[in-house]
Amino acid sequence: MNLKELDSYFRSFLAIDDLAGTDVSLNGIQVENTADITCIAFAVDACMEVFRRAKEAGAQMVFVHHGLFWGHEQSVTGSHYQRLKFLIENNMALYAVHLPLDIHPELGNNVSLAKAAGLADLKPFGKFRGIDVGVKGTFKEPVTTEQVLSNLGYDRAEMLACMSFGKERNMTGAVITGGGEHDVSDAIGEDVDLYITGDAAHVVYHTCLENKINMISAGHYRTEVYGVQNMAEKVSDELALKTVFIDVPTGL
Repeated sequence: MNLKELDSYFRSFLAIDDLAGTDVSLNGIQVENTADITCIAFAVDACMEVFRRAKEAGAQMVFVHHGLFWGHEQSVTGSHYQRLKFLIENNMALYAVHLPLDIHPELGNNVSLAKAAGLADLKPFGKFRGIDVGVKGTFKEPVTTEQVLSNLGYDRAEMLACMSFGKERNMTGAVITGGGEHDVSDAIGEDVDLYITGDAAHVVYHTCLENKINMISAGHYRTEVYGVQNMAEKVSDELALKTVFIDVPTGL
């Protein structure tokens, strides 16, 4: 397939056009190429390690959640120049999908993390510029925060924060992946037992303590691998293209 065909395919089920005025990310094609695409590398971040490993895998395109362009002018110097230079010299396209991949009801980061945690009966939770971004739900039976961490395959020691200030057993939970640490206030307002997000912030510690809520800050990267992995599987199944997931964890 060529890049324009793939762009049409992705836009057929990801709300790239609908969120063009909402998401600061330049979603869609960020760097084009001229070669037919037979292999796509999927990764969370657009960075040199991902690009080098994509080249080694024989990919003509890299699909990422966090791209290189974020709604403001940026000089093409330093590492930004080196990344673009590498892509162009290797005739490798870059495609980025940020918020549309976070919120997708089947493939998205939020719904996938919530299901992996054991939440069911999912409903919208939290808003960004008027858009529903996260999800909330209930556990089939009351569970400890440690059990939720186990469901997710997370080691408590590797979490940016794990604040157990609420109930010993959680019946409800809410999820906003990535940078949703301040949205714990919404979880408190909706009487959620356990809030799961990516980033951590000093200023929410006492908010959680005083409002007796449990909160897991698992790391921005760790909570946002789901969407690109789901996309890789979908492309492989539906388009019969070779796909590879490139894992470059940051610990943050």
